[in-house]
Amino acid sequence: MPAFREQLRQRYAVLGVAVVVVLGVLLIRLWSLQVLHGDEFATAAENNRVREVSVDAPRGRILDRDRVPLVVNRSALAVTISPAARNDEELLSRLSVVLGVTLDSVLERAMSVRDDPLKPRIVAVDVPMTAVSYLSEHEAEFPGIEVEAIPVRDYPHGTLAAHVLGYTGEITDEQLKESEIGRYALGDIVGRTGVERQYESVLQGVKGFTRLEVDAFGSPRKVIEEAEPVAGRDVVLTIDADVQAVAEQALVDALAAARADEFPNARAGAAVVLDVKTGEIVAMASVPTYDPAAFIGGIAAAEWERLNAKESEYPLNNRAIHAAYPPASTFKVVTAAAGLEHQVTSTGHSYYCSGRWTGFGEQWGKNCWELRGHGQVDFFSGMAYSCDIVYYDIGYQLESRGAEELQAWSRNFGLGATLGVDLPGEVSGRVPDAAWKAEFNRDYPEYRRWLPGDTINLSIGQGDMLTTPLQMAAVFAGLGNNGTIMRPHVLKEVIDAKGETVRAFEPEVVREIGLSEANLRAIHDSLVGVTEYGTGLSAFRGFGTPIAGKTGTAEVAGRDNYAWFTAYAPASEPRYSVAIVLEQGGGGGANAAPAARSILAQLLGLPTDRVTATDVSR
Repeated sequence: MPAFREQLRQRYAVLGVAVVVVLGVLLIRLWSLQVLHGDEFATAAENNRVREVSVDAPRGRILDRDRVPLVVNRSALAVTISPAARNDEELLSRLSVVLGVTLDSVLERAMSVRDDPLKPRIVAVDVPMTAVSYLSEHEAEFPGIEVEAIPVRDYPHGTLAAHVLGYTGEITDEQLKESEIGRYALGDIVGRTGVERQYESVLQGVKGFTRLEVDAFGSPRKVIEEAEPVAGRDVVLTIDADVQAVAEQALVDALAAARADEFPNARAGAAVVLDVKTGEIVAMASVPTYDPAAFIGGIAAAEWERLNAKESEYPLNNRAIHAAYPPASTFKVVTAAAGLEHQVTSTGHSYYCSGRWTGFGEQWGKNCWELRGHGQVDFFSGMAYSCDIVYYDIGYQLESRGAEELQAWSRNFGLGATLGVDLPGEVSGRVPDAAWKAEFNRDYPEYRRWLPGDTINLSIGQGDMLTTPLQMAAVFAGLGNNGTIMRPHVLKEVIDAKGETVRAFEPEVVREIGLSEANLRAIHDSLVGVTEYGTGLSAFRGFGTPIAGKTGTAEVAGRDNYAWFTAYAPASEPRYSVAIVLEQGGGGGANAAPAARSILAQLLGLPTDRVTATDVSR
């Protein structure tokens, strides 16, 4: 018994020591929390009571060159749901019925993880007044549901210049990573394409904020501090709204005429107008187009699918800078420049066109587009009639020199590289040469070698040569500007709330072509002949002002011919260049040239009635 008591006493002693140790540790921890880290935890507790909610700033407006509004802001009625109510599926189901939309669309927006968790989620924008009235009258049945006015983009001219302007939408993960830390948050509305994206830093204002005290459940109790947002600055473009409207309609009319003229697949095209002296983009049109207003509040899945479908011809693509095509006979100005500068042709040269060229022997002969032949032609009439035989011969002579002279002159004109236009997504096109062909066919050794026939194809803008409509407009702008190509741009200036200029675009030289004055004059005179007696005659008959232009008809494998027309005007004192391309639009003289006439007439103050051309040439 004594032994048992001694054992029990020892156990109590050990237990007592353990209790003392535990209490000691707790006291030390408490002292640490209250004395050593008391201020730190007090601050954390205070931060847990306070939440800051950002207040979006109105975006700056986008105006045309005469400050005609193209994109503005308007107030729209939006239905929002509080974070506390967003998990109530029965509530959302009843709300979807009132709004006349699917439950899935409401759930998708209500449950978005890309929004600020404290901000109410927008589930519908531009809500009909009938729905607004119903929600107001049945407020008790829709707890956490509010109707508020929010700023959204508005387009006074509808779809005008949509590809230039671009659209807005929620910031992407990529844009968020690239942005200045703290400037953007998940769910913010930013420019996604076009000017809206290119000049996002200008158009996006400075956010305001509301600092709130919240309870233990995160519900707001009172406003502690507020700061008003600062609107973004306005962007003034080089676009002329009137010329832009004519350019878009001219494309639509030209494609319709092509479809009526045995080219049923003519459904897409582009047009560009440049100021030859400054590089200002006066108009840039692409067909088919889209409605940027469809992106307000988030685009519907079905509409997004349609806009990205081949059957719709990809309306979101700005074909003026995002697509590259064989330039066909519009490229003959480059071949002519190379031939004149390397003295393999001259204004005194004479050629005979039988309709077939046999420089490599009869078995390797190539046809002129005019199978009957043009007969005797010289440098000037060869351009005017777009005689392929003339340019086959020039290409052959250049090839015989052993250097890639034609490729070098293509690059002198700025081809094969981006021009640096201030719009996202510009492609470089392609100037094919021996190195490119060897790399392109690296898995097919038998096709890797550059052949003389490749140069012959290149001489008429065919083969693997690709250019954008913007590049061809710049080529002709350079010819009309004494051999100087200016950087194309859409920004004219940035203005503040008072309309004062805070930033202006300074014209910039991209490159000097390097043509002599005499050779520039020779090419100029040959281009005037195109519209005075050549392949552009019927489109510009009676126009009233001389035009220096060139038709083109590109062959594309598996598709109908693509129609081109490029020009600068007035020929006597060039101010503007224009480039038109119609995918599967047939002949350049028949279908593209009349569109260019309408645009140039608007630019020069002449009647803009569309003409019907009969030229079917290249």
